[in-house]
Amino acid sequence: MMRKKRRSSAANEDPKVPLATKPKKSRATVRQTKDVPQETVEGVFGSFLREAGVTLKQDGAPNEISVDQVILQKRIQQKLQKSPRHPGIIQEFISGLESYIEDPERFRNCLLPCAPRLPDGESSCVSSFQESVLRMLLGIELLQTLIINTLLEKIPEFMLDGTGDLGLSIPRVIINQLKWLDRVADSKQLAAKLMELLSVAPVDVQCDIITSLPEILEDSQHNDIARELNVLLKENTQLTVPILDALSSLSLSSSLLTEVRESVMATLSAVRLQDLPVVVKFILHSLSSSDAFEVVANLRKKLELDECVLPPGLQASQNKLKGKAASDSSNTDGSQDVVTLLVDAIKSAVRFQKSTSEAWIKAIESVEEAEDHKVIDLLVLFILHSTNANQSRKGAERVLKVKVRTGLILEGLLQKTFKNNATVLRAYFPSILALAQSLLRSPDPCVGPFGGLMYRHSFSAFDSYCQQEVVGSLVTHVCSGVAGEVDMALELLCGLVTEKPSEMASYVVFVKGILDYMDNLTPQQIRRLFHLLSRLAFGEQQGSHIQDDMHIVIRKQLSSTVPKYKRIGIIGAVMIVGSMGTLRQKEKGTQKGALSPETVRQVSALLDLVHSSSESSPEASALYYDELANLILTCDLDRQVQERIALSVLDSFQDDFVVDLGPEIPGSFTFPAKVMYNLDEEDSQGGIAINLLPVLTRDIQMKAEQPSQKRTEKKRVSPLCLSPFFRLLRLCEEKQHQGDLEEIDALLGCPLILMDMDVVDKMESLSKSEREFACALLFHTVNWFREVVNAFCRQKETEMKMKVITRLQNITYLQTLLEKALTGVPGFVPPVANFDGDSSDIVLPNSALPASKAKKGKRALQNGRGRKRKASPKDASGSSSQLEEEMEVEDSHQLEQSEKGNEKENEKEKENKHGVNMGPYRQFFRELDMEVLSVLQCGLLSRSVLDSELHTKVQEDVLLGPAELVFLLDDMLRKLEFSLTATPAKRVPFLKGRVHKSIGFSHLQQRSTKEVAAFCVQLLPALCSHLENCHNFFQTLLSENNGVVDGPATDVEEHQLMSSAYQLLLQVLNTSFSWSGFSHPGQRSLLKKALGVLAGRIKERSAELNLEQLVKHSFEYLLNFRDTIPNLSTALCLSQLLSTVSEKGGSPASFRLQLASLAQSFLSQAWVTPSGEKERGNKFNEALHAVLSTYLEHVEDVMNAIEEISGEGISEIINASKDESSATWPTLSRQTFLVFYKVLMAELDKAVRKIPPGKISDTPQVQSEKLLTWNLAVRDFHVLVNLVKVFDSRPVLNVCLKYGRLFLESFLKLGMPLLDYSFKRHKEDIQSLLKTFQLSTRQLHHLCGHSKIHQDTSLTNHVPALKKSLELFIYRVKAMLTLNNCQEAFWMGNLKNRNLKGEEILSQSAHGSDDDGDEEEECQPAIPAQDQTEDEDSDAEGNDRVTEEADGAQDLSDDSD
Repeated sequence: MMRKKRRSSAANEDPKVPLATKPKKSRATVRQTKDVPQETVEGVFGSFLREAGVTLKQDGAPNEISVDQVILQKRIQQKLQKSPRHPGIIQEFISGLESYIEDPERFRNCLLPCAPRLPDGESSCVSSFQESVLRMLLGIELLQTLIINTLLEKIPEFMLDGTGDLGLSIPRVIINQLKWLDRVADSKQLAAKLMELLSVAPVDVQCDIITSLPEILEDSQHNDIARELNVLLKENTQLTVPILDALSSLSLSSSLLTEVRESVMATLSAVRLQDLPVVVKFILHSLSSSDAFEVVANLRKKLELDECVLPPGLQASQNKLKGKAASDSSNTDGSQDVVTLLVDAIKSAVRFQKSTSEAWIKAIESVEEAEDHKVIDLLVLFILHSTNANQSRKGAERVLKVKVRTGLILEGLLQKTFKNNATVLRAYFPSILALAQSLLRSPDPCVGPFGGLMYRHSFSAFDSYCQQEVVGSLVTHVCSGVAGEVDMALELLCGLVTEKPSEMASYVVFVKGILDYMDNLTPQQIRRLFHLLSRLAFGEQQGSHIQDDMHIVIRKQLSSTVPKYKRIGIIGAVMIVGSMGTLRQKEKGTQKGALSPETVRQVSALLDLVHSSSESSPEASALYYDELANLILTCDLDRQVQERIALSVLDSFQDDFVVDLGPEIPGSFTFPAKVMYNLDEEDSQGGIAINLLPVLTRDIQMKAEQPSQKRTEKKRVSPLCLSPFFRLLRLCEEKQHQGDLEEIDALLGCPLILMDMDVVDKMESLSKSEREFACALLFHTVNWFREVVNAFCRQKETEMKMKVITRLQNITYLQTLLEKALTGVPGFVPPVANFDGDSSDIVLPNSALPASKAKKGKRALQNGRGRKRKASPKDASGSSSQLEEEMEVEDSHQLEQSEKGNEKENEKEKENKHGVNMGPYRQFFRELDMEVLSVLQCGLLSRSVLDSELHTKVQEDVLLGPAELVFLLDDMLRKLEFSLTATPAKRVPFLKGRVHKSIGFSHLQQRSTKEVAAFCVQLLPALCSHLENCHNFFQTLLSENNGVVDGPATDVEEHQLMSSAYQLLLQVLNTSFSWSGFSHPGQRSLLKKALGVLAGRIKERSAELNLEQLVKHSFEYLLNFRDTIPNLSTALCLSQLLSTVSEKGGSPASFRLQLASLAQSFLSQAWVTPSGEKERGNKFNEALHAVLSTYLEHVEDVMNAIEEISGEGISEIINASKDESSATWPTLSRQTFLVFYKVLMAELDKAVRKIPPGKISDTPQVQSEKLLTWNLAVRDFHVLVNLVKVFDSRPVLNVCLKYGRLFLESFLKLGMPLLDYSFKRHKEDIQSLLKTFQLSTRQLHHLCGHSKIHQDTSLTNHVPALKKSLELFIYRVKAMLTLNNCQEAFWMGNLKNRNLKGEEILSQSAHGSDDDGDEEEECQPAIPAQDQTEDEDSDAEGNDRVTEEADGAQDLSDDSD
């Protein structure tokens, strides 16, 4: 109380001294004269405040206020206004204020809040908050402007002081006084002074001023201040964050906001790294739906996350230079924090703004080059998937799949994303895992592997929890039962075990769980599973408990009597042997590489166990030999293990299957024994032979014996083991002698003990058992020769190569014998040749069914239909519509008149065939190795044969014959289709057979697709040589016959073989170049090498050509073969190959005209068989369909092409006989009309779908062009629809109904908007168009009536949807006329139901006439009307009434507005 009184009395001394007369002093002077007597500052300022209720304090105590601040402001304002010295008193008050605050301590006190004072004089801090003295004075309108000027002038005095002892920044506190004032008297002046102050203030004060601007200025000043801030932003990037903070709080016009955003985008590259998240957040939160895509696309281009994170090596080098090695982690963490904040900014934007999330998806979708994709793209897709804002999860997944499928997002980008941003990605691991699962499950072969890469990088980059989730997810994929998914998951697990064995060892318990689901795995998958488990059990990170579990499983499976489980046990045991025999050697890394005696003992025990378990079953023994052979081929086994396997192989094989040739063959057999196929004639007496006939005879006898008799037999030798045993023997020899087979080369030329092959011609006279015996013997013989060719195909000696080619000739000859023999043995099941599949998976070919079973009506009919469907490979799809099924059933008898001719033709074809088709029997032949195809490189070989006196040499030339060429090419094509043709069809349907599709490709599955493709490229020169030989053959044939295909010099059989070879060569080339892997950048060199082979056949490679030039020359080379194509199927293959090659580089559009011209030339050619008859049949129709589609897809003007074919070509055959063809289009006849009609309708529908819809913004010229296109389309449609009057078979009507509805829907969707906007300009044209279209729709109406009369379900199925579209068309035309103020030109009438011939359907005539009278009143006879009929069916009650016909009359009169 005493201090208060002293200060008060001191303040009241000498009240007459005016403050205004005192001169201003500098801060230094003020600080020196700090102890000025209190009475010198008393004046107007002090007295007014004291009287109003404020007590000014010193010594750091807060000023006190005894009244509410509103009352204080009111009192001071009244005093000023009522003073007789007004307005001069205001200046005196301000002068007093300035003098008072010259003392920094007092000034600080005035800036700080006041303390409330209770009426009794005791101050209390518990009352409500009170403003500072200056803040309260700013609320007085009379003083506000002057006080603001005073405060702003004080700021420069404290600019450089920084924060005081108490952390108080005076400039910041001054700025805070100006915030949130109830009213600003002169906002413009305040804004100007603040901006002036900005130009001289240091950065920290600038930041304070800028961030406070939204709270200081009124809304009217926001746009002006934003422009100035925008200028400042360009000049000083240090102020980016405060300026953007301020701008985001200002209320700006859309145009100014766009301008500011563009400025921010322009400075984005110069922004400091730590400011980047704020900048991105401002940009994304300032978007509008109209410009979101453009801004996001621009932002995406400018964001370079790679620059945010330094590579570890560069970071380390910089740290060493700076001597701050310890800051390595902090630098990395800092950059990661920036990326994290950036990602969070994007996440918040896409979560709450639908337009932003859609813009990101569109921006990523719009990238068309793989090089343009960035790390930010993947991060954003993960963000969108994780937030699922506005259902963006499906969009992100869809975009990622499309980008991966098209090769735009590649492995390198994914690797970079994980490498540099692992910390950021960890937060999105659930989304990454879900996307990887979805991609891996995709049936698309390009998408699945990318999902595998996501799994692999997730395992490498994340913590143990994530690794566990990855392994668990992969195990789930393996147990799914879907073939492609299982294969990729197992491959990934094997890769992880190889790359990260120690980490994977922790999760072995998850992998072990797959053993419970082995029933659904294929043999190849079981091999991988056991390879994976054995690596974990016996590898570097050995797990004894896993070893015990695997031994238990193997013993359990081997002891099973079920063949399926025994096979699993054999495969698993052999894979364990491989792991035990190879991994230990690598682990030791010693020179000797010897296994420990204990390991050798375990391996030997396991081999003995498998051998003893499989002895009782020939199939199990054969599988054991095959698996051991694969092990030796693929694994680098320890020498002791190899010797253990090869120890008894040679001796056992000789004992079981090889005999010495003598003058007689002992034993009694079903057929007389004969030594055949001896290539070593000079050794015929003292040589060896394969005793196939005796072994087969004994095996059949043993099968017929009782089980008790079998036990007494010492050893059972089965012919099933012959080929697998020899394969194992051959591979053991190759390993031991580095590829030299000299020890066993006698087996290549040695003969076999067989029967006389003349027996095949007498099959009808034999018993069933004898016929089956003969067929089984032939199968075993072919399989022996196939395995022999596998063994010796890589030998370099000329004589060996000659023998291999001879063995191929033996194989082709024996297969022709088999074709004959199998016709007499219906239902015969050949001996198994591939033992890793289940016998239940073997599908008997239909042709092998006994003819007597044809009596069983329903089954026989089903088989008959099945054979018809087989003609079309596309029919295997379960999604084909009922219409397409009906059409394919009808395809072989389009016209009833030609049925008899077809039957005769079929009989001739059966006579020409010498036996059954061997295609379905391929699963019963041994698989040929890929190396056998190297025989294709053998063109012409010669052999030196010395005479008896060793004086002269006779040259014998042996050429790979047409039959052998076709045999090898057919095998190569099937291998390529299995390995390189990656289609969704490989996804196995539910409850369908799985294994039989891969039977015969076990060896091929051991190779990667890249290896197969590289092998094909090596063979390309040889394939081109054979292609040129085929070309020369047919060219020579044409020249000899004077250009006639069926001339007298033509050998029909040779012609057929060369035609098959020609077609197969083109198919092989097309399949090779269609490999999806060529689109991968890593395979670009292989693609260029392949194209270089083709281009090099016509052009010497003087310099390195680019990809576009290679494609051009390759296309030219292949185009040269067009003149010697023997049949339409081969022509189709050539077209497909040219199309495939044209897509590999450059612009495919540049080849469109050439492809169209080629297809047209094929369609304009009369195709004749060597026997002189026209080509016909289902295969011809399928090829014709594809060639015609190719022509119309590539022709420049589709509408004109359709009009040309339908107008000229079809009109030429309307009155022609059934065998005559069109002169313009020789492939068009009454028998092929359905093919042409279906393609023309389908391509017309495709063409109109490509016409862009009419828009109101279209120019008159664009409208005219679109209208002209629609006129052409409607005219073509009218011609095609009217053809059903002449060609009225059910398949033709079916096509007309289906595509008629589709065309009508396209017109409603795309054509009617054009008519809406162009009606007033083009009334005449639109009237003509609708008149033409009305004729077509009337014909469709008659077609609907025809369908109902005949009650044909395949036709009536289309009627309801077509009727609906016809009705929509009526009312859509009415809407168009109404839109153009011409609704009076429209009237509706009834159209009577008629059939195709135009005859009225009498059963409904009465109803029709009644309704007709009712509607007639609406007609306007003065206006020419167009009838458009619509008739609604009412089948529900079965009544035959005709409902109101919406018969559109659109009169497009000239007087319409």
